Amino acid sequence: MSSRRLWRRITPLLAAGALALAATACSSGGNDASVATASSAAAPTGTLRLGYFPNLTHAAAIYGLDQGIFAAKLGAGVKIETSTFNSGTQEAEAILSGALDAGYIGPNPAVNTFVKSKGAALRIISGATSGGAGLVVKSGITSVDQLRGKVIASPGLANTQDVALRYYLKQHGLATDKNGGGDVQIRPQDNAVTVDAFKSGAIDGAWVPEPALSRMVADGGKLLVDEASQWPDGKFVTTLLVVRTDYAQSHPEIVRRLVAANVASIDALGADPAKGQQVTNQGLAKLSGKPLADTVIAPAWQRLTFTPDPVASSLVTSADHAQELGLTTKANLDGIFDLTTLNALLKTQGKDSVASK
Repeated sequence: MSSRRLWRRITPLLAAGALALAATACSSGGNDASVATASSAAAPTGTLRLGYFPNLTHAAAIYGLDQGIFAAKLGAGVKIETSTFNSGTQEAEAILSGALDAGYIGPNPAVNTFVKSKGAALRIISGATSGGAGLVVKSGITSVDQLRGKVIASPGLANTQDVALRYYLKQHGLATDKNGGGDVQIRPQDNAVTVDAFKSGAIDGAWVPEPALSRMVADGGKLLVDEASQWPDGKFVTTLLVVRTDYAQSHPEIVRRLVAANVASIDALGADPAKGQQVTNQGLAKLSGKPLADTVIAPAWQRLTFTPDPVASSLVTSADHAQELGLTTKANLDGIFDLTTLNALLKTQGKDSVASK
């Protein structure tokens, strides 16, 4: 089913019964029992409805699905139904409404969904990608001061890149508002629309993830701000793997295997970057109709780090920035991470655990 058709069918509110079930399952802290770590004796059966974006930052999903990693890890008894989305806002609503069981999504939509459901709807169970986002502008713009009066796009209001853009502008004394007013006009729109709008001259720039970033650079744009420069050690989470809390309660073994599939896909991307880039590009071609040019995908790939580490500190900081900008209310994020399954798996592989703070 296409994301467009699915989106028309999604109910905007979470069903009360499912929310109540999820709420009784919730507990705070990194040892949330909602995602079990023990393997069941029998192979699981059921359906996993998984969402992701046709973006390079979602390569763990694209590569893993294409190469059969998810099918192998989940087992023959689990039917995988996938849906793609163009924004975190759309995917977040799909999670809230119960149309998805799990998904790859940016940190701010994950936070917004968690807060909107009063901590009941989802848990972050792994990271997927770090890096690969920034502000691309027309070549004549050489400083942030020149952005005053300009039109700059973002993937969606209050999404991860939107928050990064608005906070960066605020730090430099440039005001924005939710309605596109202020010193800089922010225009939330799909990344595919943004690339075409930039090429036609309809916008002056955009803060976007890969591959939109490198496509805009290839069209004559200039990377004014690499978002990595705005974070300690250049580390910030771009894509996370989340699961609905009630689904994790009813299908713990499927969720355990989903985490294993995610880690296996990430490991494969790291073991053979050239193959990972090629397969991911072929996957993007299947989703969008054509592959990325070598001049786009090669530099984009270099900006991405595929890792199960959710870089939790960057998520918390980004949530604070969204609150400071007036895009969200004060958020209690206790319990949003459940990395128990992930860390148990990493331990068996002799790898370091990842932090939830």
